[in-house]
Amino acid sequence: MRTRYGRMGLASGLHAPFVVLPREFEFECDSAGGLSMNGLFLILVIAVTAGSLLFSRSTAAQVLPPAERATSIKITEGPELESAKDDSAIIRWTSNNPGGTDDHFGVVHYGTDPKNLSETAKSPIRLNRGHSDTIFRVRVDGLKSKTTYYYAVESANADGTSDGVTSKVKTFMTK
Repeated sequence: MRTRYGRMGLASGLHAPFVVLPREFEFECDSAGGLSMNGLFLILVIAVTAGSLLFSRSTAAQVLPPAERATSIKITEGPELESAKDDSAIIRWTSNNPGGTDDHFGVVHYGTDPKNLSETAKSPIRLNRGHSDTIFRVRVDGLKSKTTYYYAVESANADGTSDGVTSKVKTFMTK
């Protein structure tokens, strides 16, 4: 004799109500009244899922206050051209961790005249407070092929405030 379970209510031998399941998820008991392993597993999965949803507390993401700013920010490596194509380039440099807001920007000021770096490219970065150095990489798009460009780099807080150090003017040529 097989008995079907799956509706809300008490079954013989069970002392607590169980979940209402759609008909396709009903499970069968053997003649001794025991549940099959698949049936037990299904009940366990449903109970764990329902329990985690019912008893979980939403936790707002913790936003840390800005870190203490470094007393002296220095570019320790670069800037240097990482790669160049006919219409784009990637500039990379490393500085000691500037502190301030965790959200930062690597900024490249560039142009075809070394005295007029009128174009700007920037890339977001998230500072890691546990690291003493930060590697910045900025992609510069919309360049002309076979053209010499001049550039200088800096980093800035999330609000755009410069960290106070700008590199010497360097140069690269697109392909």
